[in-house]
Amino acid sequence: MAKGTQESSTFDVLKTVRGESVNFGQFFEHLREALRVSEGAVVTTLPRGSLQIAQPPKISESLLRSYSKDFHAFDRPSWTAILKRRPVRASDCWPSAAEYENSRYRREFLGPVGFQYAAAAPLAAPVLGGYPGALTVYRTAEQGRFTEADLAQLGDFAKQLDAAIERARGTRKPKSGDAAASGGAPGSLRPQMRGRQFIFDAHGRPRVGEEDLSRLDERLRQGMVQHAQQRIAQLNGKAVVGDRVTLPDSYGDLWVFRVVVHRQYPALGEGAFVFFCLQPDTHDWGTLRPGDFQADAELARLIPALKFMEQEFHRGPTLGEIARTVHLSPFHFHRRFTELLGITPKHFLLDCQIAHAKQELLAGEKELAEIATACGFAHQSHFTSRFKQATGLTPTRWRRLAREKKGGSKN
Repeated sequence: MAKGTQESSTFDVLKTVRGESVNFGQFFEHLREALRVSEGAVVTTLPRGSLQIAQPPKISESLLRSYSKDFHAFDRPSWTAILKRRPVRASDCWPSAAEYENSRYRREFLGPVGFQYAAAAPLAAPVLGGYPGALTVYRTAEQGRFTEADLAQLGDFAKQLDAAIERARGTRKPKSGDAAASGGAPGSLRPQMRGRQFIFDAHGRPRVGEEDLSRLDERLRQGMVQHAQQRIAQLNGKAVVGDRVTLPDSYGDLWVFRVVVHRQYPALGEGAFVFFCLQPDTHDWGTLRPGDFQADAELARLIPALKFMEQEFHRGPTLGEIARTVHLSPFHFHRRFTELLGITPKHFLLDCQIAHAKQELLAGEKELAEIATACGFAHQSHFTSRFKQATGLTPTRWRRLAREKKGGSKN
């Protein structure tokens, strides 16, 4: 198929997007035909320190199962595309052809599902803002190697998919007047950043997110490096360790990370790696839809619980009540929600409370006692205590700093 014809056809497929979703099924059908590939996938980073196959709706069960269990940590092509921001062939991601052929990725991931070749192109934010991903495709030996022309075509597909995803995501964002009610993004003390994920190697050197790291103040940067070194020293033979960590910046503002330590992560290199995953704002979580994870029914099933908590946080729903919205037991819901999304239900509810409180503080129309009640806190002192615990600042000081950051338009 000629390049011009392919681009026009892909545009027509993606132009049919209506409302809040991309027609991934139709997109991947066109991708497989135009690029002569057996399989394709949207791979995304998430705030839990790993990669996840999110699309398409129909994908090889054996490929999905093996990828989710182990081989996301061996997916060097997807990570290389993400880091270099350009399309790559899998065979070019190893020092030599022999090393590629003998790699676990080739022998134990691609081989058992009948594939010989893979290629990947970067995606800016396939699911959550600040968390990049890749459009990764696979070929059998009979379909042949990926040429330079194939890579260019794959890159074009990825760019058009990026644009379609961004259009769909834009329809989900609340109108400015509805931001407070829906948990929209409040004023922030923080710099604008391209990504929300920082990865350090065993020596405390940044391997991912270095550009954004330079925008952070010295206190926060040093805190992250020191914490990374401490966590690696405390691995004690465990393969993966993760938990919620708060670190202060020079304002005293607390940054909340999901910190995940991998004893080995071959996709990025030798040795241990520490992932600092900056937690998304509640308005970002609120843009998720079950259709964003059509390749993983279990993950898609959990998304309505986010919407329920975002709407009902002010009255403090119980874990049992939340779990019933997705027809799971409280124990199973809590375990899988935390594993798959990288945040506990309890912390998500608190984040909703804090986000709404920040909106009310900036609006300046309510006293602290009224804000406390509106956000579901027992009383004003409880609100002040939890707000400071979550942000490192009292509500009054946070509001003053946020307004100063916006240019001092209010006193």
